[in-house]
Amino acid sequence: MTAIPLVLDGYLDELPVPGDDGLTARFRVISSPTDDAADETIFACRTADPHIAHALLNLMRPGDLLRVGGHLILPGRHTETGPRLDVDALELLAPAPARDLAEMTLDRYGPYLVVLDPESDTVPVFTEAGTWVGTAEHADAITDLIHTHETGSPPPTP
Repeated sequence: MTAIPLVLDGYLDELPVPGDDGLTARFRVISSPTDDAADETIFACRTADPHIAHALLNLMRPGDLLRVGGHLILPGRHTETGPRLDVDALELLAPAPARDLAEMTLDRYGPYLVVLDPESDTVPVFTEAGTWVGTAEHADAITDLIHTHETGSPPPTP
């Protein structure tokens, strides 16, 4: 395998995934030299540094602008994995912008409240007293979730 030293700036693509030992992490960084989406590159990254893994798993969130440094590992003839960046340096350049709460809508289903977010299909459901009911997979499943919460059994099938 070939290892190339590399430092790049990019955005954390999604929540990092912890390794089996809890001391490592896997994550993806999106880097683009221009504002054109066609120029973007997604780097598969991992770190074995427990301090970096802790920061990624507990402090970082998707959309954070990061500077990562490490070694780009290119696949060899005897490996089945693609290229990856083994990260040994991490710096938060800018946190992800806070989402505008005005985009979200709070709706009422009798004594239940639901949070509708146009960027997500899932719908969190609470009672008006603040008790967690669950998450509906989509808006059409809200009444089924409420029925299950009230009766303890799934709704009858039509």
